[in-house]
Formats: sequence, structure tokens, C-alpha cells
Amino acid sequence: MTDDANLSNEPGTHNEFSQDSIYLISYPKIVFLYPTLLVSIAAAIYMTFAGESAHIGGPSEHMAEVMALIFLGVFGLNLTVLAFDFPRTTSLTLFFLGAALFMGAWMILRFNPGIIPPLTNMLKGLRPWANSQMYWLFSSILGLIFICVAIYVRFDYWEVKGNELLHHHGFLSDLERFSAPNLKIDKEISDIFEYILLRSGRLVLHPRNEPRAIVLDNVPFISKKEKQITRMLGALQVQVRTDKN
Repeated sequence: MTDDANLSNEPGTHNEFSQDSIYLISYPKIVFLYPTLLVSIAAAIYMTFAGESAHIGGPSEHMAEVMALIFLGVFGLNLTVLAFDFPRTTSLTLFFLGAALFMGAWMILRFNPGIIPPLTNMLKGLRPWANSQMYWLFSSILGLIFICVAIYVRFDYWEVKGNELLHHHGFLSDLERFSAPNLKIDKEISDIFEYILLRSGRLVLHPRNEPRAIVLDNVPFISKKEKQITRMLGALQVQVRTDKN
């Protein structure tokens, strides 16, 4: 009895690979807009509690303008992430270049405000404002889309289970089966910002005796999923070899 308990606690034994199934879900890119949703909800809450003081001409008008600028900035960055792919080298280069240009422009305008009067006046004239209804409506629309996505992916997902790769799809739970042993896995992180937001990337599966590869884009926590699949398949290969011996 004692020997069995000690054996089950040893690393590399069955308990380490006791997870029966690993689920792989490919999400649409809309999920990367969750920072915009969070900022919109925060702005809606602030504008609701601030009330008339945050209206134009009120004592909290400046803070309302700051919230609007933050919302527009985050929304713009999110749309940029959706529109373009940022490989690692390109992303770092653009980041440092953008930071250097911003710091340089800020220092020039800070110490020499009259050097570019039109630009200075334009920046001072940026005073966006939106009421709580706009933020609540935007949050509701985007939140509803997120709920629809959560429902949709429940009818289209992949499952690595035992020695099979299963594809669940359709409202009637249609099922496709592929052989999992000797499954080749490729992990691709083509966008560093998408990886930062959801630790997501592209997972390419190559089942044995299948002419086409299975490409899953925007898989969250892709590194964790890859390690889990590798461990499961490794344990399966060891078990098969042991049975043969």
C-alpha cells in the first residue's frame, strides 16, 4: 500500500498526465478588443457617478475629457492590433522608434511651446467628450458580441483525448475523428501584441495519414496548450511502447 502511494507521487507517473482531454478553441480576433471593453465600462461607471459635474462646463469636465482620450487611445491601439501583424523584431523596432519620437516631440513642445504654434494649438484644442449613455451603449454592444462569441465557440472546438483528435462542430454536435499518435504540432506566434493580450498564437496540427494540416488561429494560452499536448502524446507513446514490450 505504501509503495503504491509513493509510486503515484513520483514525477513522470500517471498522475502527471491524468488530464483526460485538452480543449483547443480558435477564437475570432474580436476577442482582442477586451481592453477597450474594460476601459469603456470604467468610463461609463465614472460618468454615471460623476453626473452633471462631468458635463460640459461642469467642475469635472476636464476629467471627462481625459477619460474620452484614454478610451479613444486604447480603442485606436486595439484596432491597430486587429489590422496588422507585428512580428517580434518589427514590433520592438516600432515600439522603440515610436517611444523615441514621442519623447523627442514632447520635450520640444514642453520647453519650446511656441516653436510650432499650429501644432500646440491643435493639441490644446483636443477636448473630446462623451456622456455615460454612449459608453454604456458601446459596452453593451461589444459585450453582446463577446457573449455571442462565447456561445459560438461551444459549437466549434477541438479536443485531444487519449489517442484521438476530435473535432466537435455544428449545432447537432457533428464529430470528426483523427488519429492522435505521431501527431506533429507546430506553434507560431506571428503577432507579439496578440500574444501579450491573450498569450495566443497559431497552432498547426499534422495528423498522421492526413493530406492537409489543421490550422487553429488565435488559440489562447498557446504555450501551455502545446506543453499539455506534448506531455499527453509523450505519455501515450511510452504506454504504447510498454504494451508492445
